[in-house]
Amino acid sequence: MLKNRLKDQKGFTLIELLAVIVILGIIAAIAIPSILGIIGNTKKDAHIANAKQMVSSAQMAIASNSDLQANTHFLTLGYLETKGYLEKVDDPNGSGYLSATDDLVTGTTAPATGSYVKIESGKVTAVMLKSAKVTVDEHGKAAVTGPPAVPAEPFKISHITRDSVVVTP
Repeated sequence: MLKNRLKDQKGFTLIELLAVIVILGIIAAIAIPSILGIIGNTKKDAHIANAKQMVSSAQMAIASNSDLQANTHFLTLGYLETKGYLEKVDDPNGSGYLSATDDLVTGTTAPATGSYVKIESGKVTAVMLKSAKVTVDEHGKAAVTGPPAVPAEPFKISHITRDSVVVTP
């Protein structure tokens, strides 16, 4: 009886196998873009966290250095790292953030390249975080080669959002 039962079993038909493959293909076509979007948003969130860290470390620098409480200054990423206000910041894309100089830049002209925090009269008014592929500022439409415009209202860290991250190919 067991022998007869084993002989009667049949496998899947070609149409059944094709239907399963088509269903798996449809699921993959839906899931892959969603997963890639989640990965992209996670990287943008990491850039935002890094920009917020720069702002917080610049605020610590202002509190500890009375020279920064007057006039306009630009604290570069290299300055914040070498002075110990900020640990080395890693770029989630792996290309590394740009820091043109390790010096404090005083004056109204932003550093031509690199990442920096702008301070006016002891207040952080802008942040620019650049890498080879990403720029973060609080305005959302930053160009990779240009500094951000100074906002009309007082700068807030909450201005930096996921939409503020511009990714270049």
